[in-house]
Amino acid sequence: MKKLRIGSGAGYAGDRLEPALVLMEKGEIDYIGFECLAERTIAIAQQEKLKNPDKGYNALLEMRMEKVLPLAYKNKVKVITNMGAANPDGAARVVAKMAEDMGLKGMKIASVSGDDVLGMLDKYQDTTVWETGEALKALDGEVVSANAYLGIEGIVEALANGADIIITGRVADPALFLAPLVHEFGWKTDSWDLLGKGTLIGHLLECGGQVTGGYYADPGRKDVPNLSELGFPIIEVDEAGEFIVTKVEGTGGLVTKDTCAEQMIYEIHDPEKYLTPDVVADFSKVSFENTAKDVVRATGASGSKKTETLKVSIGYRDCFTGEGEISYGGPGCYNRAVLAGQIVEERLKLRQIPVDELRIEIIGVNSLYRNQDRVLGQSPDEVRLRVAARTKTLADAKKIGEEVETLYTNGPAGGGGATKSSAEIVSVASILISRNDVDVCVKYQEVK
Repeated sequence: MKKLRIGSGAGYAGDRLEPALVLMEKGEIDYIGFECLAERTIAIAQQEKLKNPDKGYNALLEMRMEKVLPLAYKNKVKVITNMGAANPDGAARVVAKMAEDMGLKGMKIASVSGDDVLGMLDKYQDTTVWETGEALKALDGEVVSANAYLGIEGIVEALANGADIIITGRVADPALFLAPLVHEFGWKTDSWDLLGKGTLIGHLLECGGQVTGGYYADPGRKDVPNLSELGFPIIEVDEAGEFIVTKVEGTGGLVTKDTCAEQMIYEIHDPEKYLTPDVVADFSKVSFENTAKDVVRATGASGSKKTETLKVSIGYRDCFTGEGEISYGGPGCYNRAVLAGQIVEERLKLRQIPVDELRIEIIGVNSLYRNQDRVLGQSPDEVRLRVAARTKTLADAKKIGEEVETLYTNGPAGGGGATKSSAEIVSVASILISRNDVDVCVKYQEVK
């Protein structure tokens, strides 16, 4: 029975490159997927493209491809990535030029677009935004991007036409890994159980080193060896969708049923009905079994008919944030940090600085879980105060950090290491649109 080996090259936009290169050199893989696109990332990329039409793709594209392209060519590994972000066509042109300069004759680069649906939002102004519960037309802030989550369609088309490197914009993360299975094994796009199995494969691979122990590690409770040289995962799958999860022998990390189980439930709303553009996957009956060191077999995934809608991630200019931090050490440092926070809050009122939301946190005490009422059993040796606020203007945002900085000489005693910053915030909103409103486009460039 035919088998395929697929590796994960990245789990987020700025992930390490070395583990991917190890996979391409030693993993005996057929495909590698680089998942590098988050919800806010594409909105920021759209803004970059507005400033420069040649940009808008992942900033690390050239750095990665400088190492990846020769290995892909040498070892006949096909590369699929969403590093195209807001400009997959532009990214493909850059990669094609790099491949040409490297003399990689015959290499074919494809770009998949069609996810940008900003121009059709007018017809969806009455559609409910998930995050607010209100109509899209009531969204407070300038919309700068709208990208639908595409499925495997464009990637499968590119593979059918002989593409070696495929660069997409916004596609569902598992689609990067499901597409080669559909192409290589000839799975039908309505073979729901097979697509459900393939979606589990994609979900286990999409976050890179998380499934090999990176996000699992908790010293003393869940020890993971050699995290500094963490290996990225490989999945070996057959035509029936049966598969194992493993990694390159000798790399850091580990693959166990527990690392796989934790990754499976990561970032999914309902394991029984995991909605994707290609299938509604069911992970509720999945089981993992350790069959050898760093080898786990997975069974039980299935699926049902896909929905008639696609999720759209909308980026909009929401607000500005300003923040400042300052540290206090020694006896009484906690009480001095509390007083400092009170001073800043009162100063903002005295100066009549309008804020939409204010957070005053003592890092290490109440900053992660908003447990402001926590009572310390013993005073810590040092704490760090953080004050952050949402504002309507950049000018007001800058004043937040300024007030924290003035604590240096205006009390309480012993403050040091003050920092301040401000930024415009692009927030994300989500709606559903008809999949019939999305046209996928695939373009090709070949190195002569």
